[in-house]
Amino acid sequence: MTYCIAASLKEGLVLTSDSRTNAGIDSVGIYSKMHVFDTSADRKIVLLSAGNLATTQAVVEQLRRDIKEQTSSNFDTVHYLSDAAEYVGKISLEKQHLNVEAGQGQSSFNPTATFILAGQIKGERHGAYLIYPEGNFITTSVQTPFLQIGEHKYGKPVLDRFLRIDTPLEEAGRCCLISMNSTIRSNASVGAPVDLLIYRTDSLSLDESYRFSEDNDYLISLRKIWQEKLKEVFEILPHFSKEDSRPLLSDQ
Repeated sequence: MTYCIAASLKEGLVLTSDSRTNAGIDSVGIYSKMHVFDTSADRKIVLLSAGNLATTQAVVEQLRRDIKEQTSSNFDTVHYLSDAAEYVGKISLEKQHLNVEAGQGQSSFNPTATFILAGQIKGERHGAYLIYPEGNFITTSVQTPFLQIGEHKYGKPVLDRFLRIDTPLEEAGRCCLISMNSTIRSNASVGAPVDLLIYRTDSLSLDESYRFSEDNDYLISLRKIWQEKLKEVFEILPHFSKEDSRPLLSDQ
């Protein structure tokens, strides 16, 4: 499995992804889920992927080939990010269909994939879109400025509590790393290296990228401090009183 986050804030974008693939307890691999495309200079587009690895790799390869061959539909020809999201959705459906045919007879085979497309085209505001296996998509809002794919349930509470549309990018980056840490701690199918990308609106530059290995000093420090402070807060929470207890009533 995997876990990816895209936060679309006033100042720009924060993208985070893990790098673990898991086909069983004895089959663990490392593949980056964050894909950067060599587009024309007036745009920057990044794709986060989750789901069947064969499908996601086929989709990414097709997207790169379309740019190289300058087909009628590719990341360089779209005028809006929403058009790019629709284009990715169509390719994803095609690749899933091919993988369904290839996997016929395998009862547990699941070819589906989910993507987050994020970036900016010059003259348009930056944004992020979650593309479902069915090809349709949604975007962020002022009330919910982030999207998640993969094993999202463990890391969502910290995003709900701390991420706001006006959160500074560096603070949002730390929040996303804590969200990732919570997921890694609770789900063995998600793991380092962790990729983090910060994009500042209108910069059309992707030079603020980081990769944190499992033994990275900063990641270890972040994890340790978060755990210690949570424990401190837990210890000062008010206690419930035994005087307020009452006997349980019979169901009968």
